[in-house]
Amino acid sequence: MGGRLSRVFRTFNVESRASREISKEKPTPAPRHRTSRLDQLAGHSEIQEEIYRKDDRLLTLLKDVYVESRDPPVQVKDGGGEHLPCKQEEKRLTKLGHLRELDVQKVHKGKISIVEAVMLLNNHRLHPQIWTAEKIAVEYSLELKDVNCLLEFFVPFTVQEFPKETKKAI
Repeated sequence: MGGRLSRVFRTFNVESRASREISKEKPTPAPRHRTSRLDQLAGHSEIQEEIYRKDDRLLTLLKDVYVESRDPPVQVKDGGGEHLPCKQEEKRLTKLGHLRELDVQKVHKGKISIVEAVMLLNNHRLHPQIWTAEKIAVEYSLELKDVNCLLEFFVPFTVQEFPKETKKAI
């Protein structure tokens, strides 16, 4: 009810109020400070000459300046025949799941991919006497304490279907 009443007052005589505001004279802007006008500088020819005049003393100083730049010679460090282990040597092939194209192909030793983690957790849940922590550590090149923590704190999702209730039970 209050909205209707306020709308009536808001829209009352809108056209005449709008035309009255439009027909008013626009207020004149405040005068600007005389030093802020750039067109005054254009009138003074002495200032323009000073701006565009070349200073011979500065030009001679500028001609004396000579800059020469050279890149330092590139030095290649020779390892002296030492071969450091390459990270590619530390990778192992993954035990791929059913999404072979989307799975990660190589993983660093001591780490596992998500697909492998789900597979080993599911295998341990289904057959804990076969897939022990020691066997998982050997199979996936992991440390035993990491595998024990993984099996203790992570559990794969399980889908449980409950029987549909009858109408009488509801």
